[in-house]
Amino acid sequence: MKLILTFCLSLFLFSTIHAQENPVASHLRGKISYPALNVHPFTGVIKTDSTVLRYDPMIEYKVVLDVYEKIQDSTQISNALREVARTYNLIVANGAPEDLVEMAVVIHGYAIDALLNNVAYKEKFGRINPNARAVKALKEKGIHFYVCGQNLGMFNIPKSNLLPEIEVALSAKTALITLDQMGYSYLNVNGSE
Repeated sequence: MKLILTFCLSLFLFSTIHAQENPVASHLRGKISYPALNVHPFTGVIKTDSTVLRYDPMIEYKVVLDVYEKIQDSTQISNALREVARTYNLIVANGAPEDLVEMAVVIHGYAIDALLNNVAYKEKFGRINPNARAVKALKEKGIHFYVCGQNLGMFNIPKSNLLPEIEVALSAKTALITLDQMGYSYLNVNGSE
C-alpha cells in the first residue's frame, strides 16, 4: 500500500511540476504565436481561420485597459498585466501595424502592488517584482501606464516606490474619462472576482 501511495504521490508531483514548466495545454502547442510580446505563455494568440472584423486602416486602434485586480500570486506576472500584453498581441495579430496601436493602462486599487519597484515589492512580498520585466516590455511598445494618485495616497505609497515606467494621474476615474474623450475604447481586463 505504501508503495502505491508513494508512486501516486510521485506521479502527482511530477505532473504538477511539468504543468508549471509549460502551462500551455498540449493541444495548443504549435498553434500559439507571439506577434509582438512574449512575456508569459498565456499572452500568446491562437491561430484561427478568422475572416471578419480584421484590421481596417480607417479605424484608429486606441484602447484604454482598466486594471484593478489584486495580485493572486506574488511570484508570477499579474493576471491583468498578462491580459494587457495579450490584448496588444491580439490587436497586432488581427493585422494592425504596431506603430498605429495606441494603448493606455489605468491601474488602481490593489493592482497597484504589481507596479512597485523591486525594493518596495521585496519589502512587501519578499521577492523581486515579477511584473517589472513585463511592464518594461509593454512600455517599450509605447503603452502608457497611469496609476491612480488617490489610491497611492490612501495606501501611503510614494511615487518613488513605483517602477520608473509609471505615470501618476489624479485618479483612475479622471484618467478613464480623459482617455475616453481622447477617443480610447474602454476595455476591462480583470478577472470575474
